[in-house]
Order: sequence, then C-alpha cells, then structure tokens
Amino acid sequence: MRPYLKTAIEAALLAGKEIMNIYTRDFEVEFKEDTSPLTEADRAANTVIVDLLQQTPYPAISEESAQLPYETRKHWETCWIVDPLDGTKEFVKKNDEFTVNIALVTNGIPVLGVILVPASNLLFFAIVAEGTAYKVQLDKTETYSDLLFAKAKSIQPQLHPNKLRVVGSRSHMNAETLGFMEQLKSLGKEIEIVSKGSSLKLCLIAEGEADVYPRFAPTMEWDTAAGHAICKAVGVEVRDMTTGAEMLYNKENLLNNHFLVNNERRFT
Repeated sequence: MRPYLKTAIEAALLAGKEIMNIYTRDFEVEFKEDTSPLTEADRAANTVIVDLLQQTPYPAISEESAQLPYETRKHWETCWIVDPLDGTKEFVKKNDEFTVNIALVTNGIPVLGVILVPASNLLFFAIVAEGTAYKVQLDKTETYSDLLFAKAKSIQPQLHPNKLRVVGSRSHMNAETLGFMEQLKSLGKEIEIVSKGSSLKLCLIAEGEADVYPRFAPTMEWDTAAGHAICKAVGVEVRDMTTGAEMLYNKENLLNNHFLVNNERRFT
C-alpha cells in the first residue's frame, strides 16, 4: 500500500503546483450543466493526477474525466476516486479553502486517502489499515521525497469536555441541519459552529478541531472519499444516513446520500 500512497502524494503535490500557478493570476470561470464552476485549474490538476495514477494497476473515477458506465465500473474491485480541485467555489472566491482529494477504494471502502491544501502547503494522508493519519506542513517549493514522512505528525480526534463543535455554516443552514442541531442541544452541551470549505470539513474531525459533521446537502463521491479514509484511519465513522451503514463508493450513482461524520457517539 505504501507505493500507492507515495504515488497519490506525488500526484497531489504536482496538481497543487498547477493549481497555484493559475490561482495567482487572472483566470476565466465556466459553468457546468449543474451550474457548478469549472476553471482551467480543475483541468490542469486533473491531467497531472490522471497521468500519474495511470502508472498503477487501478482505474480512476475523477470529477473532471468522463465517467464510464456502471456496467464497466462494477467490475472494479479497487479504484482511485479523485477530485483534482475540491472547492472550486472557494478557489474562485480566493479564500484559500480548496483541496486536492485522492482516495483508493477497495470493495467500496476507502483504504487510502490524501488531501492537499495547496494555498497553505498543508498535506493530510492516511493508510486506513495502519490506523494512523498524518498532517505535514510543506515548504513552498517542496516536491515529493521520502523525507516528507519524517516531518509528518500524527493526528487524532478529541472531544471537547464542555461543548460540541459542529461543522456547518455560520450564516445559513437548511431545515434538516437545524433539526439535527436541536437534537444535539438535548445532550446539554454548548454547541459551537465550526466552518470550513471543501474536504477540510472532514479533516477538522480527524485532527480534533471538531466533533460532528452532519451533511444534509448534495455531495459526490470524490468530495468525500479521501477525507473518509483519513477519518476512518483514526476511528471516526462516516455513516450513510439512508442505509445506516458506512458510506460506500463506486456506486451506480456517484451522488452521496446524506451522511454523518461523527466523533461524538452518544446520539447515534
């Protein structure tokens, strides 16, 4: 598994450099059929990631590549799931909260995850079977080398004794999220809202900066697979609210159901 982790990290770092080269200058924004934004950074990052992952034995599902039919994908025991630029809206706003997400999935379950935050040179990664996730602050010019692992520090979830830190929007929440918040208040703890963009929401739970992330809005598999792997490596569950089981990937429909990322188990 280590060679695949190294490939994923190398791909993320190369993609991050492509993204930042575009981020620091003017760029045009297009819109897809679902009205979500698309930039040349999405495409450039996708190209370098897919090129590297093609050197492995496993096919890739990427947001910015044409999706093969499920009749083909259902035979993939193991595959990559990639979002070359998660948080394109954050990228366009230039608020720095966008990521590169790369996950390896076997039989629908994430086994490896890499998340890079290009604007802050921050890297998260995990091999689930090893039971540890890591964070490393990179130098601005850093490329992949084995020295990267020596600098990495392990991360762990941690409950706050007096409050529940909930990942959500400070400015607006839909009805389902508000109802869930009322349920949390019944636990008798103070509720604090923690807000982040892109897959950083899942990283907040894994590194102990938040406790619960309820998602009652649409997401795609490439939005969550890498963060799911990082959470799973440190014992945080990512539960499909429709099935009640762990969230699965490479499904016929790549749209996620509503889900809950949970390090506070008293209300499950």
